[in-house]
Amino acid sequence: MSFLRRYLVAGLLVWLPLGATFLVINLLVSWMDNSLLLLPEAYRPDNLFGFHIPGLGVLLSLLILLLTGLVAANLFGRKVVSMWEGLLARIPLVRSVYSAVKQMVETMFADKGKSFRKVVLVEFPRRGLWTLAFLTSEESGAVQQATGRDVVNVYIPTTPNPTGGYFVLVPKEDIRDLDMSVDEGLKMLLSMGAVNPGDGLAESEVKP
Repeated sequence: MSFLRRYLVAGLLVWLPLGATFLVINLLVSWMDNSLLLLPEAYRPDNLFGFHIPGLGVLLSLLILLLTGLVAANLFGRKVVSMWEGLLARIPLVRSVYSAVKQMVETMFADKGKSFRKVVLVEFPRRGLWTLAFLTSEESGAVQQATGRDVVNVYIPTTPNPTGGYFVLVPKEDIRDLDMSVDEGLKMLLSMGAVNPGDGLAESEVKP
């Protein structure tokens, strides 16, 4: 039984990561292949070639993003985008969602942005218990004035699904920086602590 268990576990370690990777990539490719529906029916690859070619939607999606970026980066494109955003700003519910998502994307993908680029330790859900969190912003203007303290915005993801979590405002002196990359932090969260960065969290250099 020990012999069988050893090699069954070894087999799982090979196939489970491969299977999960395949499922995720297949889901993304299938989702992006829907962009082919934007083409006139007569010019869709399935009709032209008589069979489906996976991944063509990915190329089309990248091409659309590239062309959109080229248009939006010039003077005429900026005016069009400005007019479009002005129109969206007049719609009550839409303007709230659009502005929030736009600001989040600009913050995350800006060259000098700091969102989700730093892993910290915070005491959560109570004092004495520590968990990993991602620093999202160091500016909380109105909140700092209301609390009278220097607070920062952190996102505490759940595990093993980091897409859900908690947004918490934490006093700056109560967080601890970690010598850990975002990739290492995500691996630790996804594995529920089974995968530790380097020599492990306990031996990481923790700076108050």
